[in-house]
Amino acid sequence: MEGLLQCPANYVPLTPISFLERAAFVYGNKVSIIYGNTRYTWRQTHERCLKLASALTRLNISRGDIVAAMAPNVPALYELHFAVPMAGATLSALNVSLDEHALTIILHQLRPKIIFVDSELVQLVSKVIHNKNNTHLLENHHDHQPLLVTIRDVSLDRQTQWDLEVREYEQTVAMGESDFQAMGPTNECDPISVNFTSGSTGTPKAVAYSHRAVYLNSLGLILRYNMGKSPVFLWTVDMFRCNGWCFTWAMAALGGVNVCIRNVSAKIIFDSVQLHKVTHLCGKPTILNMIADSPPVEQKPLPSVVDVIIAGAFPTNPVLKRVQELGFNIVYGYGMTEALGPALIRPWRSSQHHHHDDDGNDRDDHNLKCREGLHNITLEAADVKDPTTMQSVPSDGETIGEVMLRGNTLMAGYLGDAEATQKAFSRGWFRTGDVGVRHTDGCIEMKDRAGDAIVLGKEVISTLDIEAILSSHPKVKEVAIVAQNDVVAGQVPCAFVKLKEGKCSNAEEILEFCAEQLQKAAMVPKTVRFGDLPMNSTGKVQKSVLRERANAIEKQCP
Repeated sequence: MEGLLQCPANYVPLTPISFLERAAFVYGNKVSIIYGNTRYTWRQTHERCLKLASALTRLNISRGDIVAAMAPNVPALYELHFAVPMAGATLSALNVSLDEHALTIILHQLRPKIIFVDSELVQLVSKVIHNKNNTHLLENHHDHQPLLVTIRDVSLDRQTQWDLEVREYEQTVAMGESDFQAMGPTNECDPISVNFTSGSTGTPKAVAYSHRAVYLNSLGLILRYNMGKSPVFLWTVDMFRCNGWCFTWAMAALGGVNVCIRNVSAKIIFDSVQLHKVTHLCGKPTILNMIADSPPVEQKPLPSVVDVIIAGAFPTNPVLKRVQELGFNIVYGYGMTEALGPALIRPWRSSQHHHHDDDGNDRDDHNLKCREGLHNITLEAADVKDPTTMQSVPSDGETIGEVMLRGNTLMAGYLGDAEATQKAFSRGWFRTGDVGVRHTDGCIEMKDRAGDAIVLGKEVISTLDIEAILSSHPKVKEVAIVAQNDVVAGQVPCAFVKLKEGKCSNAEEILEFCAEQLQKAAMVPKTVRFGDLPMNSTGKVQKSVLRERANAIEKQCP
């Protein structure tokens, strides 16, 4: 093997910063961002990011520093995904739904030097930073409180007023130099961002992504979702969720159009698709409910088919069919923060017809709808294993095991928690903590979180499957299913239901609906309780709290 050489000519650390640099050269005059009446080209976006990166260095940002941002899907947050790593630092985009307590905990973990914050959220962030009880917790390693930079939105009818003298985003951009030399990583495994888990199973974890992982994952998205040339992406998925599932960087690689929006509604979706010829959007399954339940006056004809990528509890068939009838093509994904978003995906097709799957096999789509599919091309492997023996379970669609992942598009680790990182990567695989089965075609079907699944003898009942059915009840607004201890069966489902405003129901009606819709009698809840569901600061149901309530309920028939 003599004569081989690794050198700067044939080895450059992988980083999505290169996507933007290329976009400015190849797609310079093409539109990059649309937000209301604001439009930028890729050349302008590149220049603005360079100036912002330059400004960050003038504000003493350097390698190893963390810059936080708390804003909806506005152009500034998109630009920060490039500008912060161009300054050599690490970006952490924060959930805009965080309350004061949760924000304090997260900022204590991050200790950012600078926080970019939307004008409508500046009061909350300022309150946390200037709270005397928090001051010593939030100081960064230079013993300074983080600098606040506000993102003012000219599209708002009103501007939030505050008494603080803080920097403003556009002024910060203006102070930078457009000929700034982007730093990039010295090592492609250096962190580019930190994202937080939802905290549905405990305290939110700080998940670090590397330049290499997001670079490869971005390319994987392009291939797996058949994004083609010049896609138009409507930002219905929050950029604070896995950096917008890495679409922030993938769109620069393609030189597509980012349609930014502050809020998501069916009207905004239909209007945006018609006005901007949107080709892709993604997010939580509630987007499909939003589209399906929208009034006919809002359901404008689509210029062409729009791909919708969703991840989460699978919606009911009527919702899926209605959305498909309106012109949307649905792709279902399974993933998590640690996997940079959806890692396993499969297209959903109407069960009225037989179709060929991705491998050319003819099969009934009724069975496809509940399967998470196959892993992305940039993920090395996905398997269902016995967590004790680490042997793959049989591909029989019945044997339960833990879903495990392995490859280059996983997190670098949990920031500041080496023990949790080692545990997550135990024995050479990422341990998702989810239980599932593998089918004969190789597709994985995720059953539930390991701690949420209901164990009935040798059978594992998915709480997600029950919730998906029960949420389709016309009177039900929210539902959560948890395991309730039972002397005879071991565990049985217990339903906590929040009804829609103005609607009335009782346990008998709910149970009758479940008996008609659910595939197995064992899936029908034994107990039904009505009321508000306990949520954490990010809007996830706290099932641990509900399990305590369920098992405090005296054993009685509903």
